[in-house]
Amino acid sequence: MLSLPRTTSIAAVAAVVALTGFAAPTAHAAAASNYVALGDSYSAGVGAGDYFSDSGSCKRSANAYPVLWNNSHPGGNFTFAACSGAKTADVRNGQLAALNGATSLVTISIGGNDAGFVDTVKSCLFGSDGDCSAAVTKAKTYATTKLPADLDATYAQIHNRAPNARLVVLGYPRLFELGSCFLGMSDAKRTVLNQAADTLADVTRGRASAANADFADVRNRFAGHGVCGSDEWINGITFPIDESYHPTSTGQSDGYFPELQATTGALTH
Repeated sequence: MLSLPRTTSIAAVAAVVALTGFAAPTAHAAAASNYVALGDSYSAGVGAGDYFSDSGSCKRSANAYPVLWNNSHPGGNFTFAACSGAKTADVRNGQLAALNGATSLVTISIGGNDAGFVDTVKSCLFGSDGDCSAAVTKAKTYATTKLPADLDATYAQIHNRAPNARLVVLGYPRLFELGSCFLGMSDAKRTVLNQAADTLADVTRGRASAANADFADVRNRFAGHGVCGSDEWINGITFPIDESYHPTSTGQSDGYFPELQATTGALTH
């Protein structure tokens, strides 16, 4: 999807305008020796720092949950294909080359960019409560009417290319806590943006289930740790801007990683 120094004025937020990127599988044995991590900036680890120099604008982080999972399950092959700003079409057209019949685990977060949540957040930062609500309604409408087909096509191609792989779809957290905050965004705006995250989670869970994939819901793990919380695991407005409203390294290690661990269970290399 943005940590704001408490002394930063809302005028400084204007730079956010430059923000960019915000057949069923077979039964599995215990081995997962071929892991491919697909998806958008939340999977790449944008906002978590320590970016691999060869990842360029994709900003793949050594602190991202796919790397943490791979490090904790040594002995297998790992391909890190997730990229900042990716939409479902980008996954289908550019991230699937590493998949094959030997792939045994695929993870992905995708859909937020398709639904336009970067523009939605900008509307809420700079507009009125009414502007924010209208932008959220537009994003939710896309998520419920057009995104399902985008997700279905993406999951189907993953299964076609990696028919023996377990597919784990990871959702997005709610971004905000309510109450006193120097963010410059009202409780009303934060509430509707969190509701949009819930809509996206509901849609993604449903399409993952239809594709015989597992859904890893991170909202409970991030509860109390959103922007404006006392212990933030999500960046507020940052510089560089593209790391805004993305999980910190703690959000990756204490939010996403344990949820993936819990979802995969005994699955090991």
